[in-house]
Amino acid sequence: MSKVASRGALTDVAYRYVRDGIVRGTIPTGTVVAEQAVAVAIGSSRTPVRHALSTLLQEGLLEIGPRRQLIVRGFTPEHRAEIRLLREALEGVSVTRACETITGDELDELHLNLLRQRRAAAEGREDDFIDLDEEFHIAIAHGARLPLLEHFLYQLREFVRVSRIGVGRPAGALEQVIAEHERILHAIEARDGDAAREALVEHIDEGAYASADAS
Repeated sequence: MSKVASRGALTDVAYRYVRDGIVRGTIPTGTVVAEQAVAVAIGSSRTPVRHALSTLLQEGLLEIGPRRQLIVRGFTPEHRAEIRLLREALEGVSVTRACETITGDELDELHLNLLRQRRAAAEGREDDFIDLDEEFHIAIAHGARLPLLEHFLYQLREFVRVSRIGVGRPAGALEQVIAEHERILHAIEARDGDAAREALVEHIDEGAYASADAS
């Protein structure tokens, strides 16, 4: 492997290390993320880490603190309200378009995703459930054949995930989310764009995770 390729691989490792720590809450909001600490943790030099942190800064998971340090971004109630509006707009386009373009194989994958969600919920594997939740929404955007929108949603879902860390969830929340996902999927399968958008909006605004700006 060339030095350039090796550096690129280490940049990806550093990116995943910090990104996963942020979205899973092991690197909490307000934490200073230092190049040297990350480099030691993953066993690399500081250069790949610097590139990774620059990407996370551009994506908005990191921000520049008062002492010019990079810190994990916090989300105010106003941020959460904006995230919800953006989700409604972007995912509304996604589900409507998917009704026209998604393939049978992709629908089968979404059904399989729901089965995995049920298993994760039944076994109490909430982190796995959240991963599958994200995959469900991104897979719909992929089926909509809108690659730019898919990219934007991926970034937006990161904000959703971080903004709900530490927020309590009511009993039965995961099961309700699955039911809402089923309604969205059935509407897409029926090629009913209006019903798919209606189910999506209800899912975002009134669902079991709505108070946590999730799912």
